[in-house]
Amino acid sequence: MDATPLLDFRTPRTPAARVERDRVESNKLAKRLRREVGRAIQDYRMIEEGDRVMVCLSGGKDSYTMLDVLMQLQAKAPVRFELHAVNLDQKQPDFPEHILPEYLKSKGVAYTILEQDTYSVVKRNIPEGKTMCSLCSRLRRGALYTFAHEKGFNKIALGHHRDDILATFFLNLFFGGKLSAMPPKLLSDDGRNIVIRPLSYCREPDIAEYATQKAFPIIPCNLCGTQENLQRKQVRKMMDAWEREHPGRSEIIFKALTNVAPSQLADVNLFDFAGLGGKKGEGANWLMPTAEQEG
Repeated sequence: MDATPLLDFRTPRTPAARVERDRVESNKLAKRLRREVGRAIQDYRMIEEGDRVMVCLSGGKDSYTMLDVLMQLQAKAPVRFELHAVNLDQKQPDFPEHILPEYLKSKGVAYTILEQDTYSVVKRNIPEGKTMCSLCSRLRRGALYTFAHEKGFNKIALGHHRDDILATFFLNLFFGGKLSAMPPKLLSDDGRNIVIRPLSYCREPDIAEYATQKAFPIIPCNLCGTQENLQRKQVRKMMDAWEREHPGRSEIIFKALTNVAPSQLADVNLFDFAGLGGKKGEGANWLMPTAEQEG
């Protein structure tokens, strides 16, 4: 007896069915991103009534997605808040200056293009082949934070996502000797700005897919994008390999960052190990004197 081939119901059999399948999946992705951004905003009280939020727009997939989702949430949010997109034109050669203004005008978004030649500063101070990101980000951060303070924006939104946060955690762990990452919300070092990361709960693959579906006009970074040996890229390769071998591992590690037990670590500044079961008063000095101290 001839074997009857099994029908694969996962693959739509007509163009119309495929279009409908893609539409459904696209809607699911958009809803998931809105839900994750909304949850992060609520968990950390990122945005409140009357906030003036400066959205830092680089021209990459992450910041485009952040702005797009915040605009959707703004329309239905339980509080009123302002969004203002800001891009820093760092004067990189061949930078397409027209793309962002045209996109933002088409979306009806209030925006400002800051111009500051940080490109020349970085190229002048960083030897060829060395990592440029640290100085570049420091100069960019200074310009954006100063603008926010001068114009009265009380929140600064950055487009870092969950995988950026995890990568920073491992960078600090492996190369910095400390347990720290990118917090979803923080007070800037100068104490003048509150920085928020609305994409903190969002996965990079979801953001990349969303950016493709939306056809955002992506602008590549020509300053440091070709530096393949950056420590961050090596860490990301490790994370990607883990995720392929053990799907869901990144989610578990991120959850650990929100579930810290100081008494199970070893930082005497976070937990009073000395006072745990100890007697009152100062403890004995167990530090052995050095040769210089003895002499």
